[in-house]
Amino acid sequence: MRCRTCGEAAGWWRRCCADCRRLEAVFGAHRGADIGTLMDLFIASGAPQHKVERFLDADPQGTGSARDQIAADMANDLMSAFGRAGRQTPREVKRLRERGAWVHLGQRPRE
Repeated sequence: MRCRTCGEAAGWWRRCCADCRRLEAVFGAHRGADIGTLMDLFIASGAPQHKVERFLDADPQGTGSARDQIAADMANDLMSAFGRAGRQTPREVKRLRERGAWVHLGQRPRE
C-alpha cells in the first residue's frame, strides 16, 4: 500500500509509512507548540526533509493540513493573549490560504 500522507510505500497492511507515523506522533504529542519547536522535533525524529514537507502539506483526514493546524493554534494563542474570544479552525485557515489572502506564507522561502 501507499502512504496516504506522503505517497511512498507504507507496507503490506499499513496506510501510513514509518516516517509519517513518527511525525504524526510528534505532532500529536506536542500539539500547540510553536512552529520552531515543532520543526526541531520533526528534524530530531529522523525523517527526511522532503517527508517533513509532505507531512506538513498533507491533509489525510480532511480537517486541514498540519501546517493549517499549526497556524490555527498560533492564531488562537495570539487572540487569547490579546483577550479576544475567537476560535480559528484549521478548516478556516485552509479556506483563507486557498482564497489567496496569504500569498507566499504557505511556501518555503527561496534559497
